[in-house]
Amino acid sequence: MKTCIMCGGEGTRLRPLTFDRPKPMIPLLNKPSLVHLVEHLAIEGFNDIVLTLGYLGGEIEAALGDGSMYGVHIEYVYEKEKLGTAGGVKNAEELFEGEPFMVVGGDHVMNLGLREFVRFHEKNDAPVTIGLISIDDPRDYGIADLDANNRINRFFEKPGPGEIFSNLASTGIYVCDPEVLKWIPKKKYDFAKDLFPKIMKKGETINGFLVRGRWTDIGNPQAYREACRWMLEQMPGTKISGSLSIKNAKVTGPIDIGHDVSLGSNSAVVGPIVIGENTSIGDNVLIGPYTSIGSNCTIGSNSRILSSYLFDDVEIGKNTAVSGAVIDNGTMIKDSCILETGTVIGPRVIIEDGVTIHSGVRLWPEVTAKKGTRVRETLVNKDFGNETNGS
Repeated sequence: MKTCIMCGGEGTRLRPLTFDRPKPMIPLLNKPSLVHLVEHLAIEGFNDIVLTLGYLGGEIEAALGDGSMYGVHIEYVYEKEKLGTAGGVKNAEELFEGEPFMVVGGDHVMNLGLREFVRFHEKNDAPVTIGLISIDDPRDYGIADLDANNRINRFFEKPGPGEIFSNLASTGIYVCDPEVLKWIPKKKYDFAKDLFPKIMKKGETINGFLVRGRWTDIGNPQAYREACRWMLEQMPGTKISGSLSIKNAKVTGPIDIGHDVSLGSNSAVVGPIVIGENTSIGDNVLIGPYTSIGSNCTIGSNSRILSSYLFDDVEIGKNTAVSGAVIDNGTMIKDSCILETGTVIGPRVIIEDGVTIHSGVRLWPEVTAKKGTRVRETLVNKDFGNETNGS
């Protein structure tokens, strides 16, 4: 069975992390999240993959190639205009060769048993089966009213207060019979908003399958941090890929450390943690659990990095505290700064000495936070878009 991975969205809710890259290429433990997804599909036996591409899609094709390095075969279909979720799959119709297929989102992070899902679809008579999972807050998802026969009686997209009749949320993973493609017009069209209501109105059955395991998407910064934390929790043990220089420091696993990493005197690293190659950590530094640090990074002495996610070429000065933050490539944070929980720092940002970034604030690419200031609101760069809603 072919699997279609939808990668056409702009990732506006994840800005400023998606200005330089498409959403599926955001690093997750120093590896693009889409690579984690492809590797999981390969493990589950889904080796024939179709990727629908839109925004910055060339970066995805350049990174994955024909898929052979991951044990899969990948074909690509580009969208010339925004087609929505169902429209994007319709655009790749000829590659499915009239056979059933599975659809997943390019921003999905999971360890679900997909083969069991497919077998359920094959044994039950419905043109579409939707993967459902129980979550605490389903307001950002489509929710389903599922009966004891696994039939979906109602489906409602992004419910508000008083509309949440179920906490069974759609994972955005679908197994479809080929006839479904005949019901999708060649225009912008969505599965949840357009196709599923149309199918139910026609009196056709839509089944739901209760998936087991862990699933999330990385549609917003909070979900991204949760996905990183979950992936770090899965680390099996300690891995050191090359030269590691330690000067009277303390290391507690699990950790995954790349080549040519140095750790200064009296510093402490407490796993689970991932550290990329050519990264230097100064003296008296605390790197707390649930942290990933990219390649070619520098952490100054007396700093604290806790539950944070640093990409490549990030420089952290002395006596700086970073807690629950995401920091993109090439950013420089100078001495005696504080980054509070939920801050998202875009690429090539400069944060000068003594700056405090308040919780939840985002800094757009290439902005500068001036010395000694408290940044309470998002700093936008007019050379980049400012939309943070949408896909």
